[in-house]
Amino acid sequence: MTAKKTVLESSLDVLRSHGVTTIFGNPGSNELPFLAGLDEDFDFVLGLHEQVVVGMAEGYARITGKPALVNIHAASGSGNAMGALTNAHYGHIPMVILAGQQVRRTVGQETMLASADAATLPMPLVKYSHEPLAAADVPRTLAQAIFEASAQPRGPVYVSVPLDDWAEIALEDDFLLNERSVSVAGGLTDALVHELISIVDGAKSLALVVGPQVDAAAVEDSAVFEAVVSLAEKVDASVYVAPSPSRCPFPTTHPNFAGVLVPGITSVRERLASHDVVLVLGSAVFRYHRWEPGNYLTAGTQVIHLTQDPREATRAPYGRAAVVDIAHAARTLSERVKDRGQRRGLRGSRTLPAAKTSSDGMTGTEILEVLNAHSKTNVAYVNETTTLDLEYLGRIAIECPGMYHFPASGGLGFGLPAAVGMSLGDPEKTIVATVGDGSANYGITALYTAAQRQTRTVFVIVNNSSYGALAAFAQRMGVPDVPGLQLGRIDFVAIAEGYGVPAERTETREEFELVYKKALAGRGPFLIDARIVAD
Repeated sequence: MTAKKTVLESSLDVLRSHGVTTIFGNPGSNELPFLAGLDEDFDFVLGLHEQVVVGMAEGYARITGKPALVNIHAASGSGNAMGALTNAHYGHIPMVILAGQQVRRTVGQETMLASADAATLPMPLVKYSHEPLAAADVPRTLAQAIFEASAQPRGPVYVSVPLDDWAEIALEDDFLLNERSVSVAGGLTDALVHELISIVDGAKSLALVVGPQVDAAAVEDSAVFEAVVSLAEKVDASVYVAPSPSRCPFPTTHPNFAGVLVPGITSVRERLASHDVVLVLGSAVFRYHRWEPGNYLTAGTQVIHLTQDPREATRAPYGRAAVVDIAHAARTLSERVKDRGQRRGLRGSRTLPAAKTSSDGMTGTEILEVLNAHSKTNVAYVNETTTLDLEYLGRIAIECPGMYHFPASGGLGFGLPAAVGMSLGDPEKTIVATVGDGSANYGITALYTAAQRQTRTVFVIVNNSSYGALAAFAQRMGVPDVPGLQLGRIDFVAIAEGYGVPAERTETREEFELVYKKALAGRGPFLIDARIVAD
């Protein structure tokens, strides 16, 4: 049985894979465990003061064009280095400063030689600064730091590592870090296009994972949407929406649509296990939510990551990344891939699943089914029902850009204000906002503006009298008896009418459908307090 690697061993592998083997430093007690683990592959260059150490590293980076690694002490040593760090900052010098922190459990006590708020100390003289929140994340953080330092505009970065982290056990799939590359400058070059086409055409089973950058680009140029659809059809790809989607970048009625990836490490790995190549277009890799410990990928799965966000590219724990213009990439790939001549059916032919029903009352999925049954061509949906976020795109036909919006960070209070703002931005469009009763309380005063400006907005409060998503998480985490999750029956009709928005309450599907049709036929804002039971 192969012995598990330590965080130090895994981190040294990352440094080797990037050719970062020359280390400039002035050692202190916090750095000793790191320095003691260096082998013959590494050259430690001793400097007698941190300002000199950083200056030598800058000279090395200038002449080699490669990132220089600096190893110094936490608070005091880093402070000594900051005079020289100004030169590196304004000179755009690729440099990774690795600062030794005190034992992790003692940092909050502000023990001797600890840096109580390490990541803020060198700001704003570094473009990225971080102290990993867990020892197991140190190798990935170092990989991100190297990519960040090397990405245009280049510059110094800072990583603080507690001295006891180095001896901890590393993640089994840290080897994926050593296979990563990030291309930032140059965009989608001819050489990169040729390589991508070769990989895509050679895939036996291709997964296309699309993210919010695709939809954002398609709002400005609808041809982007068509290009992604055409790409999926030509290469016979199963198309997934990336986890935690804030927009819908692919038509949900298309026969190649395979659904939204559940935002957990194990869930994503299992869903993509049958694919040898995964092409991620316009998304981070990946925005997980549920804690599902496990390996990221099935052995043999190759991930290609195209994004417009350099930080998304550098922080990913696996995959080969390139920072490109997503619209250009979609059009180029669609035009140049080989058409395999296979089609899974006609566009728009995918059958949406039927709603779940309950003898106790209306369910959330019945609300979605009614919304879909009365969909209009000029409608956009705002969703802040976290109990239905995985159901929404599977049950409502989203067939054009800009039709679906969800809070990108998961922070509550998005739905009602965003819907009002969208109505003001496009008064001819009907905005349908489904918002949980818990979420609604965070942004309820947006109803005032809706009434005053008479926005064309239908607010559907999906009212289960609780923080339903939290209750589900509590069950999954084995802590079902959490206080504060039950809200009681808040009267949203009275609240809405108090702000000047007409409103009605519904408790059955039949009632909801009648009131929803009435709301769609109106001209100003309307709120429906839709009482539901658990699906």
